[in-house]
Amino acid sequence: MPADFKKDLMNTRGFPLSIMFLIRDFISLVFTTCLSVAIKITGKLYLIESQHQEEEKKRTEAELINLRQQLNPHFLFNTLNNIYSLIAISPEKAQEAVHELSKLLRYVLYENNNQFVPLQNEIDFIKYYVELMRIRVSETIDIKINIGNLITTEKLIAPMLFITLVENAFKHGISPVEPSFIHIDFRQDDTGERINCSIQNSYFPKDKTDQSGSGIGLENLHRRLELLYLKEFELYTGKIDNTFYSKIVIPLHKADK
Repeated sequence: MPADFKKDLMNTRGFPLSIMFLIRDFISLVFTTCLSVAIKITGKLYLIESQHQEEEKKRTEAELINLRQQLNPHFLFNTLNNIYSLIAISPEKAQEAVHELSKLLRYVLYENNNQFVPLQNEIDFIKYYVELMRIRVSETIDIKINIGNLITTEKLIAPMLFITLVENAFKHGISPVEPSFIHIDFRQDDTGERINCSIQNSYFPKDKTDQSGSGIGLENLHRRLELLYLKEFELYTGKIDNTFYSKIVIPLHKADK
């Protein structure tokens, strides 16, 4: 074999070029194989993650449905208790209360099945409830509800979130013998993207013998907020002197056009 030909088959380090070509091809094959395996594994991981997310979504939806189902009989039980107390005092007011209750039940039975409802519908529901409660309490009790300049058009909200705080205000905020008040205020922030419901009421806590309600209200509310709004909500309840304060702030959703 001519010396020049042998020299051409050797690289600068003395390795035959044929071996270098084999090494290069082997490395390319390994790289291609690893890349193919990585793509397949990534695809499987993506599929597994998608399935996991879908299962988690179904679990969340099932839990929300369960929480709403707990809320419905809880709300109905409290409201019927209120009407029952009216029958002996004023049959006329009890009859009026049943009429107001029908408006509330229509909302609870139909709107509450949706994950989000128009903000205006939720505000109307609270107003109906407050008017129902006015019927059964003394006219001397200071009850105010301020709606303000809410931009309700094309805004959505999860149903029956405010009612828990409003119910608690009427349950613990009224005394038959002492001056009492309940002030409810709704307002939106400057951007119009969040709504704030603030409640102040006189505080007359019920004793342990009071069995009205099931005690699930605030716990139910907090869990629903966690599931629906993750960390994008504020919930506060607390007492200062003889006044009880509660507040809930949640983002508003835009309706699909």
